[in-house]
Amino acid sequence: MASQSNAPKNGLKALLTPEESVLVLIDHQPFQFANLHSHEPTMIVNNVIALAKTAKIFGVPTILTTVLEDRGGKLIKGLQDVFPDQKPIDRTFINTWEDARVVDAVKKTGRKKIIMAALWSEICLAMPAIQAAGEGYEVYAVTDASGGVSVEAHDMAVRRMDMAGVVPITWMAVAGELQRDWAREETARRGGEMFLEHGGGTGIALAWELQLLGQNAGGGA
Repeated sequence: MASQSNAPKNGLKALLTPEESVLVLIDHQPFQFANLHSHEPTMIVNNVIALAKTAKIFGVPTILTTVLEDRGGKLIKGLQDVFPDQKPIDRTFINTWEDARVVDAVKKTGRKKIIMAALWSEICLAMPAIQAAGEGYEVYAVTDASGGVSVEAHDMAVRRMDMAGVVPITWMAVAGELQRDWAREETARRGGEMFLEHGGGTGIALAWELQLLGQNAGGGA
């Protein structure tokens, strides 16, 4: 019988850290985007690329996987470009966690906090998230870098995962938890650059703040 995750639901240990986390990105392919109706597709493209860049900034191991690439298309270019030398694991299993290559890749990292995003939420995200949570992993489902065939399908997936102990989270929350302290200046700088490109309103506000800081620094007395 699979062991249940005994991950803490609150307290400091319930938060993500770069040292404990691994990111698994599942099936962000053209075929999957074609029937994405829970979110605006361009938002999911933006968010999953931002999530991947966040993982790279913080040194979080990232596993890319596709399903039936020859029919469903290759991983979207913007995402593949974050990890240009990594070949996605191409599966036949709908449930990523039934593919031993993916599970082995996660195990090799030694990490127990799995951050997941996928298309579609109700199938390709829910199935591996629920199974991995049942096998003792702490699973965090990035809901705004994932999407379903309808708003209802996505919402029901989030509810079902929540009932199974999977933690719903958004990509900006992942970035904030990994950063945790503004004194970590290198990741703060690189994260800030990423937010300028992908952060929407947050990026606009950051650009404004940087502009004001530049004006104040250059203005003198």
